[in-house]
Amino acid sequence: MTDDMATSPRDRIFIRDLVIRCIIGVDEHERREKQNVVAQITLQVDLRKAGRTDALTDSVDYSALKKQILGVAENSKYHLIEALAQRIADECLKQERVECVEVILEKPGVLRFARTVGVQIVRRSNRTGDASK
Repeated sequence: MTDDMATSPRDRIFIRDLVIRCIIGVDEHERREKQNVVAQITLQVDLRKAGRTDALTDSVDYSALKKQILGVAENSKYHLIEALAQRIADECLKQERVECVEVILEKPGVLRFARTVGVQIVRRSNRTGDASK
């Protein structure tokens, strides 16, 4: 967890080890077939009302969000993992209750002698007053 998210008292919803199959990379061999990208997504959300009401409408439907993320990612053809991470963050921030999102993407086995390589980004909603674009 980044310091940015850790200093806030907000609750979190997380999706761990989401496997995305997509075309990603700059090299010709990376552009031929879909590769696995593994995502760790943390949503900063105020869950107090959902905790009291037990109503999905007072939270984030993470099943629906997962489908949205897979829909945009699996049909993409980004060159940079940074661009895919931004697109996923944008999709998460469309959710009214999401105040901040952390997206970590990894491409396992891309570098010889390394298990994985990846990026980590944190983006805030315009609704919280500090939009990162």
